Amino acid sequence: MQNYSLKLKIIRVFLVFLTLHFAFCTFHLSEANAFEMNSAQYRIQMGNINIGGASELESPGSGNLLSDTLGQLAANEVSSSGYIIKAGFQYWHSIVPFSFSISDININLGEIQPNNPKTATTNLTVSFGAAGNYQVTAIEQTKLTSLSGLDYIDDTNCDSGCDETTAGLWTSTNAYGFGYKMSGEDIPNTFTSCGSNCYRRFPNLSDGENPAVVMSSANVTVDLASKPKDIHHQSTVTFKVNIGPEQASGSYQTIINFLATPSY
Repeated sequence: MQNYSLKLKIIRVFLVFLTLHFAFCTFHLSEANAFEMNSAQYRIQMGNINIGGASELESPGSGNLLSDTLGQLAANEVSSSGYIIKAGFQYWHSIVPFSFSISDININLGEIQPNNPKTATTNLTVSFGAAGNYQVTAIEQTKLTSLSGLDYIDDTNCDSGCDETTAGLWTSTNAYGFGYKMSGEDIPNTFTSCGSNCYRRFPNLSDGENPAVVMSSANVTVDLASKPKDIHHQSTVTFKVNIGPEQASGSYQTIINFLATPSY
């Protein structure tokens, strides 16, 4: 009889790009009805330093707020070694803050018997409203390992083959190992095209493997048609373990790291 315990880490990454624009101008005019800044090195005569500035227009009684800027000279993305500048797009200002949560971070698969698969679930919830995209990745720190560190359970190969990026059917009680499947919103196509009983292996950090994407989208998560407005997308992770009669008894555990990353 075996008891399996998973610990999940929540990692939130927030990317913020700041762009500063400075205009240095000298006007040889006899009179200027504008704001003036000067020093020994320069003189700025302009109604607003960044030409148009920022303004907000609120529609009375509606609760709607329009934010805008004018005069951007470099409305584009510019990148080079060591930096990325994304300038001039006020619509990249998101009214839906990015958030990520896991409903249950302590997964207990209970007592496991040979050829008797056990499953447990947790929900991943994302809120995203920027003009870029987001993704959630997952990786296991090690294989399911006994508390003594002497025994472990291999990641599953499903019934006839699956890996870290491709899902495969896993229904046979004679197919052993540890794996997961995804259902819900913004999940990889390999799960939606394979069916509800298709699983993948977790990439293994101790083996130097790269995390696998489990949720991603370039679309905002807000549903304007819902009342009240729903600003979340949610998926379900189903963990599964099945062991053979030769497997050593005892308790096994690992940690699954989930990393949520937005871009703007």
